Amino acid sequence: MTYRILPAALPLVIPSGLEVPDGYAEGSKRAWSTAEDKVTALVRKHPDRFPLYTTGGRWQVEGEAWTNWCEGFLGGQLWMLAERTGRPDLRELAEHYSRLIEERKYDRNVHDLGFLFWSTWRRWYEATGSEELNETVVQAGRTMSLRFNEKGRYLRSFLSADSLFIDIMMNVGIVFYAAQQTGDENLARIAYEHCLTTRRTLVRGDGSASHEGIFDLDTGAFLRQSTQQGFSDDGSWARGQGWGMYGFGTAYRYTGDRRFLRTAQDCADFYLERTGAALVPPNDWEEPHPVRSFESSAAAIAAGGMWQLAGLVEDETRARGYANYALRILTRLCEPDFLSYGDPAWEGVLQHGSYHEGKGLGVDESVMWGDYWFLDALDGVDRHLADLRDHN
Repeated sequence: MTYRILPAALPLVIPSGLEVPDGYAEGSKRAWSTAEDKVTALVRKHPDRFPLYTTGGRWQVEGEAWTNWCEGFLGGQLWMLAERTGRPDLRELAEHYSRLIEERKYDRNVHDLGFLFWSTWRRWYEATGSEELNETVVQAGRTMSLRFNEKGRYLRSFLSADSLFIDIMMNVGIVFYAAQQTGDENLARIAYEHCLTTRRTLVRGDGSASHEGIFDLDTGAFLRQSTQQGFSDDGSWARGQGWGMYGFGTAYRYTGDRRFLRTAQDCADFYLERTGAALVPPNDWEEPHPVRSFESSAAAIAAGGMWQLAGLVEDETRARGYANYALRILTRLCEPDFLSYGDPAWEGVLQHGSYHEGKGLGVDESVMWGDYWFLDALDGVDRHLADLRDHN
């Protein structure tokens, strides 16, 4: 089999004729103002710390982590805020928080090196063009590839060697990137095979995604679907659905393999069908009568994933549908019941997110990845709308 990696990631071509909600522009301004206030307050109150979630709206620096996967998201927010505001102090902090995690480029204990280095060192590289910075990103991709199980053809989760998580689809992009930058065919093979295995074993016929797959370590055979954070083994965990649609879209951008694009669309279409006008899903769509109606971090990730799809799908009507839905999600998240604008006691940006409902960690709170992906999606949309204004 040939594992083709494109010389440059496919660009996003957003369709024309979008329906930008009336409240989007003001909502985006409020969101960026809120993020600037909350993030600067966090680094001032808890210097050099990396909280994952709030409790009662306050960041928990000693809270149970389950695994160390979020240390890039604070630095990533600082990079976006520094670029948007032009504040030199935020730029210095962005570089500082990136350096704090540099040694993690050799960390073989987690499957989350994409989360750590794509949001920090990759942004730093894009801001400077320094090849030395790029080498750190590539090394993280190489380290990530060492998790590959040859018999099962998947990158194993942090939890155990027989475990595959849908979350890894949001991290495999850094392996594709390392393959692209180095021409290493083995890296390309690993990234490609992981995506094919995830597509075959975790994404169901209706487009829903299982959180986890379990494999036989002796033979590599797929045994069953499971979950760590969804309602049940056959449930549909909303955050994982976002990881799937965004991650497979990214895989398509690096390979041009339309199988990955179709899978990303299947995941997005399931989200659309099950969430509809609510825009923000519960933790798991299969949970009957959920106590909490919303999981905002899943919505933020889905908005970014759909915006990416809008720039990749050739059918303009369908692409426009993804873009318009992403805009509606983001506008909804900018409303007062989600955005902590004007609430000095609440230390996160986006309310009503959840980390791990089964363990009772960060439930109905702010979560660091929710804040990051919310700003990342807003950043992509705002750049596009600014480009349109500049050309009109």
